[in-house]
This record gives sequence, C-alpha cells and structure tokens, in this order.
Amino acid sequence: MDTQRALKGKIALVTGAGRGIGRAIAGRLAHDGALVGVHYGHSADAAQEVVAEIRKNGGRAFPVEAELGVPGDADAVFAAFDAGLRAESGVEGSLDILVNNAGVSGSGPVGQAVPEVFDRMIAVNAKAPFFLVQGALPRMRDGGRIINISSLATRRAFPESVAYAMSKGALDTMTLCLAKELGGRGITVNTVGPGFIETDMNARRRATPEARAALAARSVFDRIGRPSDVADVVAFLACDDSRWITGQYLDVSGGTDL
Repeated sequence: MDTQRALKGKIALVTGAGRGIGRAIAGRLAHDGALVGVHYGHSADAAQEVVAEIRKNGGRAFPVEAELGVPGDADAVFAAFDAGLRAESGVEGSLDILVNNAGVSGSGPVGQAVPEVFDRMIAVNAKAPFFLVQGALPRMRDGGRIINISSLATRRAFPESVAYAMSKGALDTMTLCLAKELGGRGITVNTVGPGFIETDMNARRRATPEARAALAARSVFDRIGRPSDVADVVAFLACDDSRWITGQYLDVSGGTDL
C-alpha cells in the first residue's frame, strides 16, 4: 500500500496535537494524505510548529485552538475546526477521522486525591471526548473513523495514577458502545492503549538513567516507546485496511509486563 495516498481526500481532527503522541499522529496522518486539524489548548507555538512542519513536508494542516475541560469545550473545538477547514479548503461541515488524544495526568494514589484534580481528569480525559464524538457525528461521513487514545493503565494496576486510569477507562467503555451504535454507518471505533512513551507527560519517570532503564526493561524490547510507535498504529486504524476492526482495544505497549 502506498501510505502517502492511503488517506488522500480524508479530513482528520487530532486533539492535543501540539506535542508528544498527538504531534506524531497529526504528522503521520498528514503524511498519508489527510488534511489535519491540529488541535491545541494552550501550546499555540508548538501547534504552529506542527502545522508548519506538515506543510514543509508537503502535507496539509491547520491549527484548531480550544481549551478542553471547560464548559462548551466541544462546541468551541468545532467552531474553530469548521473555520479552519473552510479557510484551508473551502469545505464546510465535513470530517472523516477523529482522534481523541488530548489528556491530562498526575492524579496520585487514592489517599492523596483531591476533588479538583479528579474533576479535571474526568472533564478532559472522559467528558470532552464524549461530547467531541457527539459534535463529530453530524459532520462525519459514512465509513469514518473514531480512534480513542487510552492507556495501559486501564489494563494494568497503577495505584499511583488511579484517577487517571479511571478517566481513561471511560474511553475503553465508550469505544465498545459506539462501535455497536455506529456500525450501521460503517464507522469504526477503536481504542489504542500506549504503554510508557517518551513524552513530556511522563518525563518525571525518566529523570535518572536508572529510572529510564527500569522503564525500558518493562518492555520485551528493552526500550521506551516512541510517539511514532503509537502514530503508526493510529494510521492503520484510520485507513481502509482496518475496515473489519471495531470495538477493540489495541495494546501498544511493546509487550510491557508480559
């Protein structure tokens, strides 16, 4: 398959695409031919860098600014997305691929939990994706793709991140329900569950050479995952080759803790 044409003519929205996994996903989908809305909440400079890099490499992208986890966030995302899409392509109200990637972490164990942090986790990691899907469906063409970025923390015990794991577990359940509901339209819905990936979100876990080596050793490949490891799987789920896969949780952890 010619990956540079696999998504030609498709329109994608990737949340939290200014850095880390989201940045890699946006770049890969654009490489494969999609026009990509690069969503960000606060990192405007980083998102503009992503857009510029995609365009430099011959792809098409535009920035989408809207904070998640606040009232009206989904409406704000699609207002910005529709405006950017119209300016970039002249098309309105169209979407083929939604990647719910944006997320926040840092919850701590149950004994240290506070309501404000818990509410923030749920608002960004679970509530926002739910209403983004709701806003996406009237725009999404039949045969579309919804891809939710969850976490290995929903399948392994990480007591130090219990609220985070709970919020990401909601995505796993949403995937199952939506896959059944949307199958009649040919829309697939899947979850990708990364393990330890080298991003800013988990930098504190790699603060020393010893800590880094310990994380790497949890994978059968004895290395920490790269954002591209996740982006490549998302690209597969976004293209027609994955048309017979829906309602699934794809473990993208490099065999962590086997």
